Amino acid sequence: MAKSPRKKKLPLDGMRILLSNDDGIHAPGLKVLEKIAKSLSSDVWVVAPESEQSGAGHSLTLSDPLRLRKISSKKYAVAGTPTDCVLMAIKHIMINDNKPDLVLSGVNRGQNVADDVTYSGTIAAAMEGTVLGVPSIALSQAYGFDGKQNVHWSTAEAHAPAIIEKLVGIGWQSDVLMNVNFPDVPPHLVGGIDVTRQGKRDQSLIKIEERVDGRANPYYWTGFQRIPSNPSKGTDLRSIYDRRISITPLHLDLTHGAARKKLDAAFSAK
Repeated sequence: MAKSPRKKKLPLDGMRILLSNDDGIHAPGLKVLEKIAKSLSSDVWVVAPESEQSGAGHSLTLSDPLRLRKISSKKYAVAGTPTDCVLMAIKHIMINDNKPDLVLSGVNRGQNVADDVTYSGTIAAAMEGTVLGVPSIALSQAYGFDGKQNVHWSTAEAHAPAIIEKLVGIGWQSDVLMNVNFPDVPPHLVGGIDVTRQGKRDQSLIKIEERVDGRANPYYWTGFQRIPSNPSKGTDLRSIYDRRISITPLHLDLTHGAARKKLDAAFSAK
């Protein structure tokens, strides 16, 4: 009698992985993230916003009720922000079970680099996971650098599993989250991996576009002009420009050490 094929052991099997995002429960990037997570572990949970929450930052819903919808086993949608989703997952949905060992947020449609990290709901979901004591990684797929709107989801899908596995193996401090950005190229054209620092966007590229609706009332869109800048070497922006994967450790403590020392000296002086 023929033996049944042995089931392949997954790299992080035994780990419980929680997925969330800011693009919403139906986002293509979340489907990609599910594939990535399920290539690493068989215990994958999804709790994501009912609708798109891009730019929500680390906001928390306090003045409205949160609505929870169960889609299937281990998969839920929350009518709230990415922060709400991770909080609901850990403090309610999974409260009578073991909490996750790892939070993955994304894969975001568009990079989250430089100043983006303070606006990003993708980063916020990973931030909330970190606040609640769970190692967390944000993943984003850059697009539009070639003037086209197609997103190379296959790049994140091809490269993320090995990066996540290596990061988990190395480990990191409890007040740090990992921000991973994939460049706007097909998988085989990725030039390598850089460990980077947070860059600074050219704020002159911000634009406010005024339009007029059908009743002659003005309304506005906020956005960035897609004009290449020249970011500093070693930054997340530079790596994405150079078609390389960027990994940036972000610190929850926003205190500026040098400024604090200067103020302490001034205010403690007699």
